[in-house]
Amino acid sequence: MHKDSLTSKELMTVYHQLLKRIGPRHWWPADFPFEIIIGAILTQNTAWANVKKTINNLKQNNLLSPQALSKVPEKELASLIRPSGYFNQKAKKVKQFVNYFLNHYQGSIKKMSQKNTNALRKELLSIYGIGPETADSILLYALKKPIFVVDTYTSRILYRHGWLHENPSYKELQDFFMERLPTDVALFNEFHALLDYIGHFYCRKTPRCDLCPLKNRLPKNRAL
Repeated sequence: MHKDSLTSKELMTVYHQLLKRIGPRHWWPADFPFEIIIGAILTQNTAWANVKKTINNLKQNNLLSPQALSKVPEKELASLIRPSGYFNQKAKKVKQFVNYFLNHYQGSIKKMSQKNTNALRKELLSIYGIGPETADSILLYALKKPIFVVDTYTSRILYRHGWLHENPSYKELQDFFMERLPTDVALFNEFHALLDYIGHFYCRKTPRCDLCPLKNRLPKNRAL
C-alpha cells in the first residue's frame, strides 16, 4: 500500500462523486437470489452479455432452480450454457454448487443466509470452481452479507491512481476498502458496481483518461 493512500473520508468522497456522475448501477441484475448465484459462476472469464444469453437459455428450459439443475445431465447443461464460454467446466461448477446447496441448505437461500459470513465463505471456497471473487459476489449480492467484492478492474484503478501498489493480492484489495468504509451492504454493492463501470468503459488496458468520470474529481493532491 502506498503511503499517500486514500483516507476513509477521501474514499467516500470518490464514491459520492462517482455516484453523482454515473448514477446507481442497479447491480446485480436478476429476478431472485439463486439466479444471482448461477450468474456469478457463469460470469467467470466472460462478458455479462454472454451470461444473459445463458441465463435466458436456462429460464426458457425451466432449469433455473437448484432442483432442476440437479437433475439435468451435465452434458445437456453444458450445451445450454455454451454462450458463457468454458461451458464444460462451468457445467461442472454449477453442478458442484447445486449439490452443495441442496445437501447443506436444502436449496434454501434463507437457511444459507443465516450462517456466519466467514464460515460460509470458507464453505464456498471449498467448492470446485469457486474462487474469492465468485464467493464474495454470492455473499454480497445474493445473500446480502457485508463483504466487498474486488476484481481486476479494481486493482487497475487503484494502481493507476497511486492508491495501491501494482499486482496486490485479493486480500490486500479487499482490505483496502473494508478498512476504510462503513460496514454497509448497499454501499459495498454500489461502490463495486461503480468501479466496474469505470474499469469497463474507461480504465481499460489502454485507458480513456480524458473521458473518465474520475478525471479532475479526485480528492485534492490525489490525482495522477
